[in-house]
Amino acid sequence: MTQIQPTLFVPHGAPTFALRPGAAGAALTRQAQALPLPRAIVIVSAHWDTAEPTVGFADRPETIHDFWGFPEELYRIRYPATGCREAADEVVAALQAAGLPAHKDAGRGLDHGAWVPLRLMFPDAEVPVIPLSIQSHGGTEGAYRLGRALAPLAAKGFLVIASGNVTHNLRDYQMASRNGGQTPAYVRQFSDWMAEHLASHDLPALLDYRRQAPGGVQAHPSDEHLLPLYVALGAGGDGAKTERFHAGIDDYVIAMDAYSFLPQ
Repeated sequence: MTQIQPTLFVPHGAPTFALRPGAAGAALTRQAQALPLPRAIVIVSAHWDTAEPTVGFADRPETIHDFWGFPEELYRIRYPATGCREAADEVVAALQAAGLPAHKDAGRGLDHGAWVPLRLMFPDAEVPVIPLSIQSHGGTEGAYRLGRALAPLAAKGFLVIASGNVTHNLRDYQMASRNGGQTPAYVRQFSDWMAEHLASHDLPALLDYRRQAPGGVQAHPSDEHLLPLYVALGAGGDGAKTERFHAGIDDYVIAMDAYSFLPQ
């Protein structure tokens, strides 16, 4: 009997998270070890942004090093993922059943928003991986709708992992690193606001976070790194049990909070 999977929102931090996973990395590893083995993983990364939903169909998705100026050892890392065309077809079908367009990309690999957390969670790459793009132009409502389309897959053994960060302001990171590493107050205020409203299932406030949350616009000058959270939330379905299984801050300004949404 197939066990229902939760949906997950996980942080991918800076690319150096792959080298120094710390407490957040340990939390991702523990979470994966506690799961029933998925049939396939649908990975939604903030770093694959397209006009319309696009599903990766590569048999062996390449490891994409989509960053510059980092230690050479990062560029030597490979995550030996395999794809699954049958599972990818089911993702396409789920999107179409929800009235969404769905394109296929036979060459898409795994950007660092995908392979960094996957390497921590499934180091043996034993589960097929299906990349799925976000559409940042659709904002929070579009991301939530994308997640809702994926919700039926949880009962079929698919694990939806959405990867981003609860706060993501690179300019503030640069300022903090120059000024002694002080964490701006909004980082904790915003992450705690998100935790409170996710726990209370306050969807209207969550969708309107840019106006309602403290420091919302500063936390996300552009919100592509938060949108995967809404995909995970939507994929959990109505009344999902919400758990923040990690909370912390890396690199002064990056909230590394991680969430599980278990369908009820």
